[in-house]
Amino acid sequence: MSSTPIEPRPLTDLESDAVTKLLSAGGVGAAELLMQIPCTQVVATWGIGSPSVDLMVQWGVATAAGPIDGVFANGAVTDLNGSSVGELILWVENGWLSGVEYAWYTDERPRTLPDPEQIVVL
Repeated sequence: MSSTPIEPRPLTDLESDAVTKLLSAGGVGAAELLMQIPCTQVVATWGIGSPSVDLMVQWGVATAAGPIDGVFANGAVTDLNGSSVGELILWVENGWLSGVEYAWYTDERPRTLPDPEQIVVL
């Protein structure tokens, strides 16, 4: 998916909470990635109106989580009835938070990331 650059902005509360939820399972590097959240900015969306975003951590403010690349965490997204409606994926590049991808299984694209209560970390 190609990205649409935007003026860098801080994570919204919902974005921050979703990333925190995905990191709640722990694992090697999770603590360092959690510390990156306050210094992370959204620098692109995955198309106009897409809830999926590219992230960039401000240099010199946080510590890299080691040589971690690719999918770091993912979670199933459920609707209010508990039915699976998508998946949330946290991407990391060279130990830095780099993206949040919302892959949905429904016909209509979601406008925002899911509420953290709807994310079941896998």
